[in-house]
Amino acid sequence: MRENNLCFIDGQNLYIGTKLEEVPWNVNLSKFRKYLFKKYRVKFAYYYLGFKIKEKQSLYKEIELAEFILIFRNHNLFMNGQKKGNVDSDIIFNIMKKIYKKENFNKIILVSGDGDFKILVDFLIEENKFEKILFPNKKYASSLYKKLATKYFDYLINIKNIIKK
Repeated sequence: MRENNLCFIDGQNLYIGTKLEEVPWNVNLSKFRKYLFKKYRVKFAYYYLGFKIKEKQSLYKEIELAEFILIFRNHNLFMNGQKKGNVDSDIIFNIMKKIYKKENFNKIILVSGDGDFKILVDFLIEENKFEKILFPNKKYASSLYKKLATKYFDYLINIKNIIKK
């Protein structure tokens, strides 16, 4: 595997997924980033969050210090209090944009359990551009992935001892 893979992380899904485990746990982002590089040769890892909150500046700094590229969903300034954090369409669009522009990368790694990515995953597999989807929580991984070949997915709980805080 070449060292030019990309990772796209649904940050809210990652956070909530590990919190909903029978024994809740937190991901050490630096350890996780190192794991992504060593295991999957991830050159760039994009960490998507719904919107910026003033009180979460230390989290944003932690994400960036761990060498993730932090991306927030764009929101209309007039939507105060009504913002929805759903980043799925942003992730899908940005992956498809990279393919359309023929950007130089080998494979995609996704971190989410959301079924909204299933059609993208199928397409990436068809195009030989998909490496793996890492589910933050076994119980809450979408049932849409039930027929996905096991070589294309794993659960973060399986590497908890490597990446936990």
